[in-house]
Amino acid sequence: MIYGPLELVDGRWVLGDAQRPGGRWVGFEPDGLVHHAEGTQGELIPWSRIMPGVGLQIGHGTKGSGYWGDVGLTGLLGGLPGPFQGRGGGHLSMTLRHPYEYRKLTFDRHPTWYRTAHVLLLAELLTHAVSEGDAHRLGDAEWLTWAVGRLETVGSWPLGHQPADVLQKSLSG
Repeated sequence: MIYGPLELVDGRWVLGDAQRPGGRWVGFEPDGLVHHAEGTQGELIPWSRIMPGVGLQIGHGTKGSGYWGDVGLTGLLGGLPGPFQGRGGGHLSMTLRHPYEYRKLTFDRHPTWYRTAHVLLLAELLTHAVSEGDAHRLGDAEWLTWAVGRLETVGSWPLGHQPADVLQKSLSG
């Protein structure tokens, strides 16, 4: 199951292409986020350290607003057939507490097209979960599967108030 850059792999959700040899991805684990990159051990960032204002950007060079997903030019080109396919990557940006620090967790993109609505809704889900004090739920694969299933019901554009309604129901469920 793939929802934008989020993918269910072996019963765990990951952000990015975890199947790529030597690649980079972010694992959603019960204890927190784990950033995997070639040559690193996979650093754990506990859910309790993540502060509100999580940003999700697809494509290198995007700045992000902190509350919405952004798709840059390389993020768009990375989903098209041709020489840019699978390129562009992305990152999850956040501020951590105790001690305070800014972090950018990079990931490789899949060589498929990401629907803009999926990127926006996924960014909203991450931001909403953290700001509501429910970040730990993102590490519950069963709950995240259910929440992503709810987000898949949003199909019209513009998104309007639908994301907030779906997310509120997802977090309360």
